[in-house]
Amino acid sequence: MNELVYPRERTLGAITLVLGLLVWLGLTVGTFGGALIGLALGFVLYLFIQSTLIAHIKGNGVALSETQFPDLHAQFTACCDRLQMKTRPQAYILNGNGVLNAFATKFLSTQYVVLMSNIVDAMDKHADGVRFYIGHELGHLRMKHLSGHLLCWPVLWLPLLGAAYSRARESTCDRHGLACSGSPEGAARALAALSAGAERWKQLDVTSYLSQANDSSGFWMSFHELTAGYPWLTKRAARVMDTNAPMPRRNVFAYLLATFIPYAGRLGGGFGLLILIYIVGVLAAVAIPAYQDYTVRAKVGAAIAGSQSARNALGHYYQSNRKVPKSLAIAGIQPQLADGARLSLDPRHMVLTVRIKQGTLVFTPKLDAQGRIFWDCRHGAGLKPAQLPASCRSTRK
Repeated sequence: MNELVYPRERTLGAITLVLGLLVWLGLTVGTFGGALIGLALGFVLYLFIQSTLIAHIKGNGVALSETQFPDLHAQFTACCDRLQMKTRPQAYILNGNGVLNAFATKFLSTQYVVLMSNIVDAMDKHADGVRFYIGHELGHLRMKHLSGHLLCWPVLWLPLLGAAYSRARESTCDRHGLACSGSPEGAARALAALSAGAERWKQLDVTSYLSQANDSSGFWMSFHELTAGYPWLTKRAARVMDTNAPMPRRNVFAYLLATFIPYAGRLGGGFGLLILIYIVGVLAAVAIPAYQDYTVRAKVGAAIAGSQSARNALGHYYQSNRKVPKSLAIAGIQPQLADGARLSLDPRHMVLTVRIKQGTLVFTPKLDAQGRIFWDCRHGAGLKPAQLPASCRSTRK
């Protein structure tokens, strides 16, 4: 069954998987697990949204069975067998309100194939066409396009890469549709129905239609295909007629412009771009503050380590003289550390303050049961508790 997989899908899938895992790792480490919380919340949101779709399908669609539209059910079963799918999805017909299409979806572990009523009616006398649509949607499920997305998701917005991977998957699914269809021409006519409509596709001159693929090499045709999740229909039809058919080369300058356009998903247009901006904004809102806290925490940790000798000197002076030094100089302590941090002493209680660019640290001496000095560390002006290292939140130094 390897011939059903468009060659570029494997390469692009491997690239997006590796990059996606690296980004997930970076987000998890960079946000100290915050990305995982966001992922869990996103999964809960997915459950609510996807459950709405599934409820709509089950509540308003017609389930195919041996007694309900047995002709379509037989074609669906034959396609599952042809594609060697041991677990058969649930199949439904749903009122398309004029839309010629079909789609696959899943909810948790249950898979669904939904045929819009308009495409079924349009292919009424063209069994090959119905089987093409069934096979195409089964291809998405067989190749796990709906479940393997999560690991790659963080990089699918990348210019060129995300759109190319989406187009490659569609080409793979077209091959699955071709395998279920009775003939290449039948598969091509099924695709052409998306262009010509429910009736006119019957009078379509397939040869002339396929020749339109040659028009796709222009700058704007190339650019808009490079930023889209679907290949042009004319190309898709040409490829199912001949899987090895050469396609016209895209304009090289279109690649240069497309490099600067993030892939906004299949929604495309302004709405898809708004979703992309929202997602990036949410990630930035989580990651940037976490990164800032991380960098401040590193500076605070350096100040704690750098001022350790000053605390040791103060403790030694007190143990030796049984009194608090009146100044840092009396205890032999320089008022500034090598990294620029400034020290000051409260001679009443021997409280040491360390001032760094990000804020202040306050060290208060205390005596344990054996009369030994340890230092309580807390944040002062300019610092937050989250920016203190764990050693400073419960210190005994």
